[in-house]
Amino acid sequence: MDINIQKYMAFITTVEYGSFTRAAAILNYSQSGISRMISDLEKEWNVSLLERDRSGVRLTSDGTHLLPYAKRVCDEYQRLKLQVDELNGVQTGLIRIGTFSSAATHWLPGIISHFRVLHPSVTFEFLIGDYAEISQWILEGRVDCGFLRLPASADLDVTFVESDRLLIILPEDHPMASCSLFPLNRLADETFILQGKGDRAEAQDFFDRYDLHPRVFCTTWDDYSIMSMVEKGLGISLLPELILKRTPYNILIKELDVPVVRDIGFVLRDRKTASLAVKRFMEYLKYR
Repeated sequence: MDINIQKYMAFITTVEYGSFTRAAAILNYSQSGISRMISDLEKEWNVSLLERDRSGVRLTSDGTHLLPYAKRVCDEYQRLKLQVDELNGVQTGLIRIGTFSSAATHWLPGIISHFRVLHPSVTFEFLIGDYAEISQWILEGRVDCGFLRLPASADLDVTFVESDRLLIILPEDHPMASCSLFPLNRLADETFILQGKGDRAEAQDFFDRYDLHPRVFCTTWDDYSIMSMVEKGLGISLLPELILKRTPYNILIKELDVPVVRDIGFVLRDRKTASLAVKRFMEYLKYR
């Protein structure tokens, strides 16, 4: 990348996050490197761009005036790169994908194996996280694209991929082991293990819709921990069908008598400025 573009990106990112440290982490530079690039800009332009103190950094009046111009230069640079890529075709590149673990396990291998037939020099980097983390990574530019439960932030470009059923899992000796459909009205009587992180569980929208208040024994984001605890008879759970493909645990999987699904989308910040490699990758989502 052109050294001046690097400086502009350092300036823009530092302003967005109010910190040299956060800008350094996002752009993969040292904190001193970010500070030095902005100092270089200030010397080149003969202006003060940022006020620095222990609480962080803030734009000066000159910095406020110049920031939109720096953003436009960086946007145009991205468009230039896209045009160069279009002329040369997808020869090489890196695609950074934010994803939750079940999509990484069950979808991405198939998509990538087909993609690499025609694009063998493109490499990949996966960041595994929850929905909130993946959304933030895309908005920050830490990843190029990702898989998310819908609806996603209005600031993101979304392509619907698939509706994934939520299914009940039970220990093999559960009293409802022989039922064909697990009755909704039984959920309030069960000890529950929730899949979730922070203050929002995967199934919370479903519980809210039917005014359900299960007795929650444990909440965790780890799929395999949940299945292991259910296998040991510690409770039941509600998990997406995608997670339950090729499960290694001795558990029973039941549909609810009231169908419930999660919608999954492929998400990026802006399709117009996405790299050619990412645009080509989107064409292979059908191979999941």
